[in-house]
Amino acid sequence: MPPTDRFVISFAAEPPQEALPYGRWADTLREHFLEACRAIDTEGQEIGEPGDEVRWFPDRSYAGRTYIPAVTRTAEGFELFGFVSFTEGSRGPSNFESRADFTSEVAESNPDWQLDLNDDVIARWRGEEGKVADITLVWGVPLIPGGAVVTAELANLAVDQCELVEERFTLIAPDNYRGDYIEVKPWGRRGEELAAESLYVDDDEE
Repeated sequence: MPPTDRFVISFAAEPPQEALPYGRWADTLREHFLEACRAIDTEGQEIGEPGDEVRWFPDRSYAGRTYIPAVTRTAEGFELFGFVSFTEGSRGPSNFESRADFTSEVAESNPDWQLDLNDDVIARWRGEEGKVADITLVWGVPLIPGGAVVTAELANLAVDQCELVEERFTLIAPDNYRGDYIEVKPWGRRGEELAAESLYVDDDEE
C-alpha cells in the first residue's frame, strides 16, 4: 500500500475484556465513582444526590490504564457522568482514579438525538509537525434500534470501534487533530450505517 497522508493513531485501545461490572466489583467501582461525583463543583447549583443505580459501560484499556465509564441520575433529574480508571498488576486492580461531571441535557428532553454521548479527554498524542490529538474516551447508547457495532471516525477514517454490550459502547479515539473532529456512528448487523453524530454542537444548532 502507498504511504498515507493521514498519519494518526488508530485502534490503540484494547477491546473490552470483561462483562459489565456486577457484584462486589461494581460496588468497589461505584464507591470511587460517587467519590468523584461528590467532588463536582456545581457552582452553587443544586443538582441533588446521586441515585442508587449506576449504569456501567464496556471497559477499554489504553497506555496501561483501564477505563470503565459510568452514568447515574440525581434526585433533581441531572445526569452525572464520568469514569473510574485503574492499573492492573499481579495483585489485581490498583491506583484508582475517577472523574465526574454533571449535565441537565438528558435524552428524554432531546427526542431528536440519535445517540446519547458522553466524552472526556484522557491523554494527548503528538503527530506530525507538532500537531496534537486529544485522546478521547467516548461512551454512550444508541437511541435508534438495530445497532451492532459503533465506530469513531476522524476525517472519514475509522480510528476505533466497539461492539454494543447491552446497548452500550465505549470508544477511545483521537479527536481535534489537524482541524478534524471525530464522528460517532452506529452500524447495523448487515454493515449499514444507522446514524452519524459529532461530539460538538454548532452555536446555531443550540
